[in-house]
Amino acid sequence: MKKEIMAELEKCYSIAPLMYQGKQHFLVAAEKKDRCILFDAEGKEKATIWEEPGGTMSMVQVPGTDGVFLATHQFYSPNDSKEAKIILAAPDKEGSWSVKTLVELPFVHRFDLLTAGGKTYLIACTLKSGHAHKDDWSQPGKVYAAELPGDLSGVDKEHPLELKVIKEGLLKNHGYYRVTEGNAVSALVCSENGVFRFYPPKEAEKAWHVEQLLDTPASDAVLFDLNGDGENELVVLSPFHGDEAAIYQKIEGHYQKVYQYPEKAEFLHAVWAGKLAGKPVVFLGHRRGARRLFVLFWTGSSYSFKTVDDDCGAANVCGYSWEGKDRLIAANREINQIARYSFEDGDIEEGLCLKN
Repeated sequence: MKKEIMAELEKCYSIAPLMYQGKQHFLVAAEKKDRCILFDAEGKEKATIWEEPGGTMSMVQVPGTDGVFLATHQFYSPNDSKEAKIILAAPDKEGSWSVKTLVELPFVHRFDLLTAGGKTYLIACTLKSGHAHKDDWSQPGKVYAAELPGDLSGVDKEHPLELKVIKEGLLKNHGYYRVTEGNAVSALVCSENGVFRFYPPKEAEKAWHVEQLLDTPASDAVLFDLNGDGENELVVLSPFHGDEAAIYQKIEGHYQKVYQYPEKAEFLHAVWAGKLAGKPVVFLGHRRGARRLFVLFWTGSSYSFKTVDDDCGAANVCGYSWEGKDRLIAANREINQIARYSFEDGDIEEGLCLKN
């Protein structure tokens, strides 16, 4: 396994893949007032999308476009996000980028674009709905949704996208993860109330379907088949910005804990599930204490873990494959470092050893 430092970015946070000019790229943006950077698949910096205001928690490409994406702006912390919004960024033929407001949504933390029934829907999650003072959680967060117009040219700050509430009362509404099963997509949303799964309407004018998977307080979660039995396992970080990572399996119709990461991992935050180095894996990172990046996997007989990197404090990670190589991009927020980890088949089973 090899580690390369791609760039330094103060409080680097959000990562997203982006198809642009017919080629694979990815974006990395800052949590505080700093840049959003466009990299190519090789990890070379290609452009600065914006210099500020930052506060970017999520970025998602608009389906079917060449480089057009949505992002959150001005979410700086749970106590400084009253001005948060979702923006649209678009390139022109000369390679410059325009940014405009799609909708102002205080405390919007995560969002996504899900396609179902031939339509694209925005789902947006607010961490809270307001506060009277610092660290006030008395106004729980909500989940909003809207059908995304095919033509976004008429949507702006004066003519915002119209959102409707599809669930409310979610305390510390922090975690979001897209679940893809075949051609169908759904969304995991995590809060102190538990883990919920949201299914977009399959027909116009129909309601979103919501089911609760766990009532355990959760900060983030992913659904992914780790052990290859054809059934997705639920990997949960708990509680809010907590220190416990566990794997749940569906047994007799209910998710039950079958594995817990043996260490207390302070301020768990980064999570990505996929197949890298020839294995189904879930990468996790925490932002305090040892600030490790580690990977969970199935050995063939049990769940296990290996440490990928120490003292890095990843806020988010994202895996991808390019030219036959598996890579993981990490926004190592606590050391202001954007890093790329490259893997070969067998790395995880044989033990991870960093090569700079």
